Amino acid sequence: MKSNFIQRVAVTIFMVLFSALIVNSRSVAQTNEKPLIAPAWEGQVSQWNGFDKTDFKFENRDAYVVSPKTPAPGNPWVWRARFPGFHAESDLILLSRGFHIAHLNTNGLLGSPRAMEAWNNFYQHLTSNGLAKKCVLEGVSRGGLFVYQFASRWPERVACIYCDTPVGDISSWPGGKGEGRGHAPTWQACLSEYGLTEETVKDFKQNPIDILAPIAQNHIPILHIVSMNDVIVPPIENTFVLAKRYRELGGTIDIMKVEKGTEKSGGHHFSHPEPIRAADFMERFGSTLPKSKDYFEIRGSLNNCREKFENQKTGRVVFLGGSITTMNGWRALVCDYLQEKFPETKFEFIDAGISSTGSVPGSFRLLRDVFANGDVDLLFEEAAVNDLHNSRKAIEMTRGMEGIIRQARTKNPNIDIVMMHFVDPQHVADYRRGVIPQVIQQHEQVAIHYNVPSLHLAREVTERMDSKQFDWKNDFKNCHPSPFGHTVYASSIRRLLNEAWSEPRNVDSQPVPHSLPNPIDQFSYDRGKMISLKSAKKMKGFTIDNSCDPRANEIGGSVRGGFHNVPMLVGTQPGDQFSLDFQGRAVGLFLTAGPDAGTIEYSIDNSEFKPLNLFTRWSRGLHIPWVHVLESELPAGPHQLVVRIAPTNDSRSKGHACRIVNLLVNE
Repeated sequence: MKSNFIQRVAVTIFMVLFSALIVNSRSVAQTNEKPLIAPAWEGQVSQWNGFDKTDFKFENRDAYVVSPKTPAPGNPWVWRARFPGFHAESDLILLSRGFHIAHLNTNGLLGSPRAMEAWNNFYQHLTSNGLAKKCVLEGVSRGGLFVYQFASRWPERVACIYCDTPVGDISSWPGGKGEGRGHAPTWQACLSEYGLTEETVKDFKQNPIDILAPIAQNHIPILHIVSMNDVIVPPIENTFVLAKRYRELGGTIDIMKVEKGTEKSGGHHFSHPEPIRAADFMERFGSTLPKSKDYFEIRGSLNNCREKFENQKTGRVVFLGGSITTMNGWRALVCDYLQEKFPETKFEFIDAGISSTGSVPGSFRLLRDVFANGDVDLLFEEAAVNDLHNSRKAIEMTRGMEGIIRQARTKNPNIDIVMMHFVDPQHVADYRRGVIPQVIQQHEQVAIHYNVPSLHLAREVTERMDSKQFDWKNDFKNCHPSPFGHTVYASSIRRLLNEAWSEPRNVDSQPVPHSLPNPIDQFSYDRGKMISLKSAKKMKGFTIDNSCDPRANEIGGSVRGGFHNVPMLVGTQPGDQFSLDFQGRAVGLFLTAGPDAGTIEYSIDNSEFKPLNLFTRWSRGLHIPWVHVLESELPAGPHQLVVRIAPTNDSRSKGHACRIVNLLVNE
């Protein structure tokens, strides 16, 4: 019998090791990708507004590429058709977001077939050297002729079109056959370039306004900016005609209107009023996503915070989450973006991230950490990584996240919320198996129920890695992302906000309170709060240390910020005990569990004592913040909790300590 037992153990160990080898081999096979590499260009390198600009000759024409400091996934790029230095503010924004900017000098060709031959060759050159297969086309004035000719011939190569006072009909400019001034020398050059005469041009059907069908069929979004007093390229003969026809074909086009350009330029030039809007548009559609649909769900509305930012010029934005939130990365980039988008708004940005904490701690600390300064206009919430790593059960994931959303909407019905699902290697493995990670399923259930927008960042990162845009080891590096990874997160958040705020806002709009449906789970932590340590009574051995440092007394270990030299309710010996009288449906402890964490026993309303080991898998070297909800389905009303330190402890622990930072109640 003993021999059979040993044999079974040996077989079991072999199978475990063999399975691990297979899993590891699959992992290596799936992640053995080249790191993100920016395209290299041969030519004369100079600086352009702090970015590397490479000038070179292409088929005897002047050309250049301006490179970002850190390329965005897939190397997206903007192709500037004409006057590449005019209104370059949006290009600078896009460079900071990882886009390349390219230009080929085909001046004088006015979008003709000769120009398109050169453009086709230049496109092949850039994309064969690493730039994305779809580009953003940007045309100023006569540059519109190039942009629309290229998009009509090769719509599959175009992500979106942005034009600034563009020519849509050569009879308007340079012909001057309508309300515009025209330009006789350029008109003659245009006729010659296209092989036209004054008579045959009347039947010319290759204007931008005439060649929109392929562009519309490929659903290419368009944005124009025009001057309403432009007499050089009058919008009524160009952009407005183009927009009407494009919409009739089922296309989507938006127009920014500037009431008055400078008189010296015939109204054709003006200071760009919204360069960030143009950059947002180009990033939203020009990002090289590996699928047609973006990685977010727009539910409900984010217009309440927008109304506050734009009308009242104030805003309070809070970021609630764990260590990925509190890092100096995506959060700072989003703060910068909001300030740039609403430059006149006085923002208060609050970092409410606490390392190692997820949705359950978040639901109990919400009132203190999110609403301490008053109502909040916009809340970003993430917990998918820590809810996984903290081994929360599915029911806890739902109760914690619903507790946050429901409590926030009860506190301020106007609050707008964005839920984010950050990436973890286990999430990647799940998506590759065709499975939605359980924590994301639970959180999405809450987002759908409360009509909250959500960002599927874990799926986005997985699919971008699988499409070879970057890899985990060299580029993203960790679930605590590299600076590059943080730019990926920030870009996705910007795209979601751009979509949510894409429709023109009524200047007379007022906040609309969000509805509050019945709860998913009647025991969700929607009334969670922290109560004073002084609420503990009948203390035996437990004392309140007003400046507790868990690392003292040679215990060692690191400690999270905010969890040392703060008041704690501390017991260190078996038999130490306290009681708590409370009102509510749930009771819990927010504590630090370090190398000397012990085991406690607790009883509610004189019930049998239950053991709880406080030592975690991280406790050997870290006094980790941890929330234990001791009971969560109590009948509403008064209860009494008794906590005592057990005589036994985890074999890995150096002691019996119980250090409580906060007492928790869900009323």
